[in-house]
Amino acid sequence: MKNIICILPVAGMGKRLAPHTFTIPKVLLPVGGKPILGHLIEYIKSLEIKTIIFVIGHLGEKIVNYVKKDFPEIDSIFVKQKEFLGLGYAISLTKKYVDCPVFINLGDTLIEADVKKYISENKSWIAVKKVDDPKRFGVALITKNGIIKKVIEKPKNFISNKAICGMYFFKNSKLLFQCLDEIIQHDIKTNEEYQLTDAIQKMIDKKENIFAYEIDKWFDSGKIESLLETNHYLLKKNKPAYTEIPSVVINPPVYISPDAQLKNCVIGPYVSIGKEVFLSNVIVQNSIINDNAVIKNVILQNSVIGYSAHLIGNLQAINLGDSSIVNLTGEEIL
Repeated sequence: MKNIICILPVAGMGKRLAPHTFTIPKVLLPVGGKPILGHLIEYIKSLEIKTIIFVIGHLGEKIVNYVKKDFPEIDSIFVKQKEFLGLGYAISLTKKYVDCPVFINLGDTLIEADVKKYISENKSWIAVKKVDDPKRFGVALITKNGIIKKVIEKPKNFISNKAICGMYFFKNSKLLFQCLDEIIQHDIKTNEEYQLTDAIQKMIDKKENIFAYEIDKWFDSGKIESLLETNHYLLKKNKPAYTEIPSVVINPPVYISPDAQLKNCVIGPYVSIGKEVFLSNVIVQNSIINDNAVIKNVILQNSVIGYSAHLIGNLQAINLGDSSIVNLTGEEIL
């Protein structure tokens, strides 16, 4: 779409995904055969948005390298976030690059909805979804005609069960940045941070109509359980092709890198296996195994194995970070 800029805040530390995020930004963790960020960029491209502003921080150079290598066609702008003062502060750093309507998608959030249609209606909106525990989220109080009249970050008391999902469109970006400036200049914080929700509330108070769109599916890949859930969904949706391997039983859907080496294994369902992985005598379900991992003599479920990790033994589930070694047998590691 013409004259729309996307902002992708991807500076988060990803503490809930430790130890994996000690060495790699959370948006580069793979699900369904590619990094979360890769899925996001492809989605943004499908909306015909040409320019993406990446707000980077923790291990940001890895994000820059990934985007430039895998998406050279994108008009990419990288803004460094040096202080972690909240989402509102992160968005405010992009002000000088935005002079048109703006689409914002949080870097660990994958959403399915008719976003192209919503954007074409040329009105400001926020994606929302009904949740069981609204205290964990920013929420929106919505009128009968779909206009949001109040937003609040992680309310202690019940206000609404419509959670803000991390996808936004503002046709009046000038007002958005004006309100962000106001909360920062007047040091208006919620939970010790400059919140985007507080700026949005200021927009509403200034009579800006912001609509709520209830979306179909929402995957927040901010912790191990939801990372595996996202992997499960994407494999089921995309059904990646794979090649039969001698002595290996494959139960799709799975993603197996063509250069992975497997023998005497049962793989799947819902397993993603990265580049140059070596598996021998492994049974694995609902798991992600990242590049260069070596695993032998293990039964795994609901696990994430980091880059270049080595695992030999007899386990049922593990969350193993990059370059880790676990050897329960005394067997020599390759």
